[in-house]
Amino acid sequence: MTGVPGTLPLLPPGASFLLVLAHGAGAGVRHPFMEAVAQALAVERIATLRYEFPYMAARRKRPDPQPVLLATVRAAVAEAAAHGLPLLAGGKSMGGRMTTLAAAEGGLDAKGIVLLGFPLHPAGKPSIERAEHLARVVQPTLFVQGTRDKLGGLDLLRPVLPPRATLHVVEGADHGFAVKGRGSGDVAREIAQAVARWAAALP
Repeated sequence: MTGVPGTLPLLPPGASFLLVLAHGAGAGVRHPFMEAVAQALAVERIATLRYEFPYMAARRKRPDPQPVLLATVRAAVAEAAAHGLPLLAGGKSMGGRMTTLAAAEGGLDAKGIVLLGFPLHPAGKPSIERAEHLARVVQPTLFVQGTRDKLGGLDLLRPVLPPRATLHVVEGADHGFAVKGRGSGDVAREIAQAVARWAAALP
């Protein structure tokens, strides 16, 4: 039994990394996007440990206070270490942002950070305030961002990327990585392959 709510591991044989993966603000670990990405990563021999924040596990709509969210990130990463694989940490939207905030505080035991749709600002309110902490993230960081993301336009995101950041752009994708004319599985494969290439090049 895990101490972190909603934990869902997917451990393919011969995995080279384990990605500790948090969900976005409005959907949990079994959301079709999270499922598709986890399955696509397994094909690339990257294990995943998906987990839920307490509010989502309790079926509440309002996210937990930030200290609770950050503590959950840290607990999930600590729990994942028991699998004995090199760790990556990150998440979709809010889950990724909370991971970067935890990393910026220091002591997050992960070789790299993976961000799927970084929520740079609320919809309709362009800003870079949420990027202030990114310069304090010491780990290499992969940003996967769509060209139609209304919570993180590339024109605002590119100038605030930290020095050890890599940006993978998904053409035509919105914040949920929906792309007109492409199936969700195809987009998930692109994301997984980008993660795998980036992870393989980590020091």
